[in-house]
Parts: sequence; structure tokens; C-alpha cells
Amino acid sequence: MKNKIALEEHFAIDLTIGDSQVYARPEVWQTLKSNLLDFEQQRIEQMDEWGTELSILSLNSPAVQGIPDARRAIDVARRANDVLAEQIARHPTRFGGFAALPMQDPQAAARELERCVTQLGFHGFLVNGFSQVGDENTVVYYDDPRFADFWAVAAALKKPFYMHPRDPLLGREPIYEGAHWLTGPTWAFAVETGIHALRLLSSGLFDRHPELQMILGHFGEGIPFNIWRVDHILRKGRRGMPCDREIGDYLRSNVHITTSGNFRTPTLLSTMLEVGADRIMYSVDYPFEKHEDAARWFDRCEISENDRRKIGRDNAVKLFGLK
Repeated sequence: MKNKIALEEHFAIDLTIGDSQVYARPEVWQTLKSNLLDFEQQRIEQMDEWGTELSILSLNSPAVQGIPDARRAIDVARRANDVLAEQIARHPTRFGGFAALPMQDPQAAARELERCVTQLGFHGFLVNGFSQVGDENTVVYYDDPRFADFWAVAAALKKPFYMHPRDPLLGREPIYEGAHWLTGPTWAFAVETGIHALRLLSSGLFDRHPELQMILGHFGEGIPFNIWRVDHILRKGRRGMPCDREIGDYLRSNVHITTSGNFRTPTLLSTMLEVGADRIMYSVDYPFEKHEDAARWFDRCEISENDRRKIGRDNAVKLFGLK
């Protein structure tokens, strides 16, 4: 497929590049670093070779979310967004953008989101999981009441948001101690992000803002494969859950899922059966994953050509209102 759209594709700036070193073996770090900082060479060459027409770019993880000082988080987010806007202006048919936001200050995050959407033309925003606020050990999730006004602004802008992974703090999740290989994309990313997404889905957020749309990568961070049991158990007792409907209802009406970093046909088919082909979108997770691996799999996987076009392109065109 020649004109795919990918939307979990990352870049870094000088102030955030160090956050990604932990996810690279020493012998490949320089290549990963180069690819994260690059916009116009390897990135576009790989897009051209493997059939990606447009990449919607986002800042690496945890970046802004890992900066406890709100003022510095605001400055880094604005700088990253300005860098991205410059590159989009240089390549408007090849790049789009997700805003990085200083969620440590919900009012500042709302203002930056408005700027990025109304002035810079971004397609929404991406948050790298929870934010550390005030000090390194204090974390905030976005179902917290302090974000009520922020979500109202986000919903009014009618742009989706991407809930992207970050590792839990080891001080809060000691189960990973002595098993570092289970952190990051191996396992901890999906667990941490899946729980955060479930908190939002069950919080009543999507009752208050029914048009708001959330995007989850990596085939939904495990949620589609467990949603039946989640709802089954909660039917026996809601235990104070404040949302109006079952969580699975929101999954099928307010969540879109990407193929980022999970290139497996049985997983794709299972997700299609759970949420439908209209809510799945192609992504690579570049440069942490390779365009070659994603495209070789997706372009040949055993689905109909109609579904391949929906997932590879049309669903993103519709969600983001692309021309």
C-alpha cells in the first residue's frame, strides 16, 4: 500500500533526547538518537521506501511529562511544538503534528493546546502517560478533577488525543525491581497505559464530552483482549464506578487503536472482531520500530483490501479531517 498514514511516529529535541537512551542498546543508541533528531533525511527516505505518505509526529517519552517543575515543562513543551511546527511548514504534505502539553499546569496545557490547534494547525495532542508534578515522586493521572476545565477545552477543539506509554515509577511499582527486562515496551508500557486509559474511560469523562476521542497504540495496550471480562466483572458490582455505561461501550465509541509496534495478524484480527475495522489505524512507532517491519507485515496481512485501505489511510483521514 503506497499512501499509508502513520500516527505514532516520534521525534526529539535537544532537551528531551536523553529520555530515550534507556530504551536502546548501547550499540544502537547513536542510530536511534540520530533518527529521533532527524526530520528530513532518514525519516522521509524511510517513509518513501515503505509507502507512508503522511506521518503525524509526536515528542518522545516521557519528555514533558517527566519534568516536575511546571514552568520548565511549559517552556520545553512550547519549544518542542515550535520545532515541530517549523518542520511541518517545510513539509506540509509529509508531516502533521500532535502537541506536547505541560499537564503539570492544566490551564497552561489548555492554552498551549489552543495555540497548537488554532495557530499551528496540529491534529490534536499526545501525552506520555502521567505527569510528575512538583517533585519526582508525585504523579497525577488525567481523571483527576483538576483537569475538568482542560478536558472541556480539548473537547471544544474537536481534536483527538493520543495516550502514549511511559514506564511507571519504580518507587511506586516495586514489582519490576530485579526484572528490568519487563519494563518499557516489553510489558510495563502496556500495563501502565492500559490502566490510565481505563481510569479515563470509567471516570465519566466521555459522558461529559461524548465526542472526545482517545487513541491507544500497540493494539489498545491489551484492553480489547480483556474488555469482556472487565465488563463482566463490573456487571456484578460497579463498586462506585462513576461512568454511565459499560467500559466496552466507550471503547467502541470513543477509542481508536493503532498497530504501532505490534505487527501480528492474529492480534489485528482479534482487535477487528472486538472494535471493528473502522476504529483501527496503521502506525509504525518510528524510530523505535522500523518502517520496513511494519509495512512488510501490513501490506501483506490476510485482510480484505477494503479493510486494508480503511486501516492504512481512510480512518485517519476521517478522524483528523485530512484533505
